[in-house]
Amino acid sequence: MIFLGVILLVIGFVTGISILWTVGIILLLIGLALMVMGAVGHEVGGRRHYW
Repeated sequence: MIFLGVILLVIGFVTGISILWTVGIILLLIGLALMVMGAVGHEVGGRRHYW
């Protein structure tokens, strides 16, 4: 999810399409939140680790 967010950010920045930029930021933030939750030991989606 983090990689998809970064890819969408880059594509949105290069092409100037603002919706890709917005979706990229949202996916990046969700991916980072899930990664942090998994790293500190909280179960994410029934799993101990998220990756």
